[in-house]
Formats: sequence, structure tokens, C-alpha cells
Amino acid sequence: MAETDRTVNVGLIGLGTVGGGVAKVMARHRDEYRSAYGIDVRIKRACALEEERARELGFEGDAFTQNWQDIVSDPDIDIVVELIGGEHPATEIFEGALGSGKHVVSANKALLGRHVERLAGIAAEHGVQIRCEASAGGGIPIVNALEHALVGNEVLTVAGILNGTTNYILSRMDAEGLDFAEVLADAQRLGYAEADPTADVDGFDAASKVAILSSIAFHTRVTTDDVFMEGIRDVSAADIAEARSMGYVVKLLGIARNTADGVDVRVHPTMLPADHMLAGVNGAMNAVYVVGDAVGETMFYGAGAGSFPTASAVVGDILALADAISHNDHVQAEIKPFGRVLPLKSIEDLSTKYYIRLAVEDRVGALAPVVDVFARHQISISQISQLADADEGRCSVVFLTHKASERDVAAARTELESLDVVERVASVIRIEDVEAWSEGAEANE
Repeated sequence: MAETDRTVNVGLIGLGTVGGGVAKVMARHRDEYRSAYGIDVRIKRACALEEERARELGFEGDAFTQNWQDIVSDPDIDIVVELIGGEHPATEIFEGALGSGKHVVSANKALLGRHVERLAGIAAEHGVQIRCEASAGGGIPIVNALEHALVGNEVLTVAGILNGTTNYILSRMDAEGLDFAEVLADAQRLGYAEADPTADVDGFDAASKVAILSSIAFHTRVTTDDVFMEGIRDVSAADIAEARSMGYVVKLLGIARNTADGVDVRVHPTMLPADHMLAGVNGAMNAVYVVGDAVGETMFYGAGAGSFPTASAVVGDILALADAISHNDHVQAEIKPFGRVLPLKSIEDLSTKYYIRLAVEDRVGALAPVVDVFARHQISISQISQLADADEGRCSVVFLTHKASERDVAAARTELESLDVVERVASVIRIEDVEAWSEGAEANE
């Protein structure tokens, strides 16, 4: 058995899906951690609202509290694990724990995506760390990879499927030809989507994660509020089928690129070439694709949510801290961010190809004013096709553009919506230039 100097005490706040998983994993493997790594770590106290849930997980008497302040103020606790999510009282938990000289482990992407700079400053001031592997990608060890394994690279691109709910919905729409509302209702019934799916389907969840990952990858401040966000509510079965016919797959991607014009960071439905690695990630799975100038293309794949996959990441962070504490070694304080603050590239300056589907009057000459709008806004059309439409007197027309600026496409969209012949602009989906993701990477010799 490996030697250990002392027991590391953990305070666990939140015993929901992830917190319960953490409690079970740590109880199951405590003897193994001690024998294999010389780390004696235990959950000294847990906090939850439901006492019955705590008893189910083995927390009774002094080992359980309904007041998170009892954990933050406990002088024997070395590491506080915050798994309740949201901004409050999570912010106060972070502030109290860090201010008391306790390390914090969290999966709270909503809080960290907006306030990591201030919280990391508090941690640095008090000589402790914040660890957040589970905040972006669930069980995928992407934070550790960016902070350690890939640190020898200049990271050029981070792009990923960062939300399992939306990936499940889009995958089923693709496989079964169903529309968004139908699949969403089924996903809610099966527990893949929340009763209020806004954070997932409108892109907020993915935006928080890509903000965290781009901040780490590019060593600069990026917050959730800096991320352009567009969800999947307007993506239809017709769009997905048409994309397939053209050799594309539709995914909700979080994309971050460190360009000469600034950090390009966005979340939106994207058409990817069907042979790209990310295009084959289906169901509720997540994947993060990273391009470094030296390593080239890499991809990290796994479960982005769930009790045990996310608990795996949380416990990994706990053990990374507990290893040094258990052996009475110094734990390096959080590095105060950020060494630089890079400019952000506006979504209006994006240049890419576009898929635009219009519902228009089905009559001779109806497309003439439409084409004129595109021409006036410097948008070159590469392909026009008409889709079958069940409504008499109306048809769906798809336009594929050559590269155009987001600014010009947005202006054209506004004008198209005002045309008498256009009933509505049904879909505008960006076609991602995946070749650009590797610009600046060294040739593999």
C-alpha cells in the first residue's frame, strides 16, 4: 500500500445527479486511491436540501447538513465541491470557500462562463485553486488536455458538439426525418431534455462551455456574453434532408478560432462535411475537436453529461488536488488570469458559405426580386433548388451562396423578409469552412 501522510477532507455541496455520482464513485474506490496512489480522501460532510437523499448515499448525523455555510466554514475541510449549478448561492459558496483557503472543484459552467476571471483572482489571492474539468464536456478530459497535454502548442481552433440534448434532437431528426418539435417532445419524455429546454436548444449551455474552453485554449478572457448564440429551433427536417443530399450534416457547434482579426467565438447550427470527424458524433454524445499548430488535428469524444461520466471528471479534479495535500506537498495557487486580453471578432465579420431557404410564392417571376436582393448585397449564388411543398401556391427554394459576409447576409435577410413574394425566410444555416480550422498548423514531416 502506498504511503499517505494524512486524510484529505472534502465537503460536497449538492447531491443531485452528479453529486450522487461523486459520492458513489469516491466510496467505491477509496481503498484503491489509498493503495494505488497513497491518497486518503473522504467526503467529510455533504449538503443537500433533501435529508432522505443524503441518507440513501450514507450521509447521516454530523456528516449531513442542509446549510452550505457549515461546509464552507468547517476548518477541517480542504476541498469544497460545488455541484448545485446556477449563479446563486454558488457565487457565495465560491467566495466563502476560496476566502477561507479552501480549493474549489465545480461543474458550474453557467457561473464560470461569466465570472471565472473574478473568482480565479480570489483563488490566487488566497493561494488555492479552482478546478473545473466537468464544466465543459462532462466526462471528456478536455480541460486537462488544454491546460497540460497540449500546452506546447498554439491552439488554433476548438470546435465541438458540447450539448447532448441538441445533438440527440438533431441526430434523430436526421435519422427519422422528424421535425424539431416532435423530437423535442419525445426527448423531454425520455429525460434527454428538460421541461424548460431553453438553455440547451437556444445555445446557452454550449456558449458557456465554449467560453470556458476558448479562455483556456487562447489564454485570454472570453465570457458567455461574448459568444454569438443561435439555437436549433428553426432547423427543420427539410433542411437536414437537403443538407444530406448535398454531402453535409447539421450539428449545433461551439466554435472558437484564434485568428489574426481576433478571437472568433460562436454557437449556432452548422453544416459540416459528412466525412468530418464531428459529423459522425450522434445521439447524446459530445466531442471536442482541437487543432494545435504542432499536434495538428485531435478529437476528444465521450459522454458530455450524466451521473457517472461527469462524476469521473469531478473526482479526477478532487484527486489531483488531494494528491499533494495528502502528502503535505504545496499545491500551486491559481494563476491569476489573464496574461493578455485578445480582441474579439464580431460575428458580422464572419465570412463563410450559407444555406438559405425561403418560402416564396409559386409563380413565374417570383424569384427575380429575390435574386436582385442577393446581388445588391454582394452575395454570389452557387446553387438554387426547389423543394417539394405541401402548400398550394407556395414553394420552398434553397439558395447556396459562395463565401459571403455575415453582415451582408443579415442585411439581405431583412430585405428579403419585406418582399411581397417571400412569405418567410425559413432557414439560414452557415456552412463551416473546416479547412480554415487548420490554418497555421505545421506540416507533419
